[in-house]
Amino acid sequence: MTTMQGINIQGKRALITGGSSGIGFAIAQALLAKGAAGIAISGRRNAVVQDAVQQLSKAGGGKVFGIAADVGTAEGRAATLDQALAALGGLDILINNAGGVRAGRLEQMPEADILKMIEVDLVAPILLTRAALPALRASGNAVVINVSSGLGLVGMPFYAAYGAVKAGLGHFSESLRRELKGEGIHVMTVYPGGTDTPMMKSSRAGAELGVTREPASAVADATLDGIERGAFDVIRGGEPRAQSIALNRSNPAALDERFLGLKQALEEAVKDHSAL
Repeated sequence: MTTMQGINIQGKRALITGGSSGIGFAIAQALLAKGAAGIAISGRRNAVVQDAVQQLSKAGGGKVFGIAADVGTAEGRAATLDQALAALGGLDILINNAGGVRAGRLEQMPEADILKMIEVDLVAPILLTRAALPALRASGNAVVINVSSGLGLVGMPFYAAYGAVKAGLGHFSESLRRELKGEGIHVMTVYPGGTDTPMMKSSRAGAELGVTREPASAVADATLDGIERGAFDVIRGGEPRAQSIALNRSNPAALDERFLGLKQALEEAVKDHSAL
């Protein structure tokens, strides 16, 4: 894993979109445990956001602020950043974690669902990062973390649209990292594998289909380790993921055949997988 100089989380101020549950919530917990001075978490549902704020505040540490807003809209992105900057007094860490998924055959997928994934999973991180850059520059030692997916590295049947936006997010990270190199803002991409989060509850794909799951806390710990080491990427999924990536490069036809053997069972397992 390629790295550059990392940052010390102690005393830092962070905004986490989608921070009221799942990976985002676990990252918020980990940041507070590492001494972050303040955390702002955003989510669409105010009750869920406020409950998460209470849970995080009980653990002690830095201040915690909640923002009820939909980053899939221009108004929601503006409200998220404005409220975070007002509460935190600046920004050192931006974590673009909010996302949604819809699995299934492409021709059967509603156009509205595809467009929503693009808006939340790709457009929102790009435009929120763009708007946050002045505050991140003022930090002098900042980091942007984009939470992609292992499906953005190796395409899987029935996740064509989701895999496309997550691959796009990874490419955005790589390009922006090079654009900002030497300017006091590092960019890192996280590629989770199967993770026990609310977003995965409607998927029945398991180990028999090559889908293993880990707790959100494991992804969070790896993310913070990456921040501290200045990693370019954090790729979860262990050796099976590494083998799939290597095979996809060296012999993609073999991976096609592997998925062909799993296709019928996989389609049934993920047909209800939706969290938008």
